[in-house]
Amino acid sequence: MNDFQAYLKPTEFLDFDKKRVKEKALDITKNKQTNKEKAIALFYWVRDQIKYNMYTYVPQYRSNLKASTTLRRGYGFCMSKAVLLSTLARAVGIPAKIHMVDIKNHKAPDWVEDFMGSKNFHCHGYSEMYLDGKWVKATPVFDKRTCQKGGYPLVEFDGVHDAMLSKYDKDGNLFVEYIGDWGSYQDVPIKKIQEIFKEKYGTIFTELKFQRPPKRF
Repeated sequence: MNDFQAYLKPTEFLDFDKKRVKEKALDITKNKQTNKEKAIALFYWVRDQIKYNMYTYVPQYRSNLKASTTLRRGYGFCMSKAVLLSTLARAVGIPAKIHMVDIKNHKAPDWVEDFMGSKNFHCHGYSEMYLDGKWVKATPVFDKRTCQKGGYPLVEFDGVHDAMLSKYDKDGNLFVEYIGDWGSYQDVPIKKIQEIFKEKYGTIFTELKFQRPPKRF
């Protein structure tokens, strides 16, 4: 297990050295015996108890990406929810890391495409947890309500198979395509994210109007 020590430690963003984060991880997994059972419980708690809100994805504010911040708020975006899941996993002794990719969401609302200039979401994050001798991918991004509202397929996790966003929805229409891969990280690659956002999105994620979610969201 020595090779995995880096994926068991608290970091700036995976901050389970904060008491409330550690206690939440222990509370969610208190009746679970195996790491797989713990990982499943943590996944579903983060997926549905932390509501999806893309308006918190403002990477120049480092606190937006901290697990403790997302836990306190009760909502987050893809990367912050993945960070929280990996953090809670580390807190109960499961090696975990962050994987960063680019995706295209074909079912993103038109207003999102108008705002961002495309349906491409750069620096989408998901969690990887080391379970039963292998790294397993888990994407806790969309909660049940968001999926029902947007017509998205729910991501389910069994602790054995990768739990990724589906390429197609239940009607056979394109949903999500993985279009780029930035690799996996021990901690959030904040500088890389900031550089990518500046290149791909300019200043739209730093404007005041983006920091206040509209009523329609």
